[in-house]
Amino acid sequence: MILLHYQTDEGPRLAIKTKAGVFDARGASLDQVFLGATPSPGDELDESRLVYAPSVPNAGKLLCIGLNYRKHAEETGAELPKTPILFAKFGNALAACGQEVPIPKTTKQVDYEAELVVVIGRETRNVSVEDAPKYVWGYTNGNDVSARDLQHATPQWTLGKTPDKFGPIGPYLVSSDELGDLGPRSITCTVNGEVRQNSNLGDLIFSVPELVSYLSRYFTLSPGDVIFTGTPNGVAAGYADPKPWLHPGDEVVVEIEGLGKLTNRLVDGV
Repeated sequence: MILLHYQTDEGPRLAIKTKAGVFDARGASLDQVFLGATPSPGDELDESRLVYAPSVPNAGKLLCIGLNYRKHAEETGAELPKTPILFAKFGNALAACGQEVPIPKTTKQVDYEAELVVVIGRETRNVSVEDAPKYVWGYTNGNDVSARDLQHATPQWTLGKTPDKFGPIGPYLVSSDELGDLGPRSITCTVNGEVRQNSNLGDLIFSVPELVSYLSRYFTLSPGDVIFTGTPNGVAAGYADPKPWLHPGDEVVVEIEGLGKLTNRLVDGV
């Protein structure tokens, strides 16, 4: 199943994307889908005219994993982590495909991070690696936008990770059975059409089941929680000086094979 959310005057609505087109989900909610409901297609929609909402518009926890690609760890000069490096974004960071991302005036070093985002579909607590896939509903594209100067201003990364709209996800939410085996799927990021990141999921240090199992040992994961699983090499911070930081007007496109394209433009913020 391929789902998306689009904006209406009453708030985000759920839609289903099929080979025949995009259809309203007849009032069904994502919560109902997590419980196993299969929404019936309603009115056909013109996707080109839709204003996307975040693919999980009311995401609970926004959990993020750092340094989870081998080559990205190498470009930062860091040792490969022995356990997942966990940090978080807050709800204000959520943004949709097509939504503008404001650059705060407090930063001059804004970076992009193409990421596979896992969406939890069932209450998950202390599950094994083997059982973890049963608790994953599906996947979406993510961009862990990061202000590097703020990120490293203190030992904690929060300042640089959760400014407004610094966590775009979308445009689609694709179920695990629809997507199939993740395998070495390609993951790319382009800035104004220039390829900056070009890798595959085979470079992940900790797999999706390992991450879900690890996190569930320490706290309960709930339906609608999302996990940004880390970014591959090619971030602006990994380039030689002068580093190609993002600026107002830049367009960033994240694409993971089978999940569509997540596109956002950077603008001046406050």
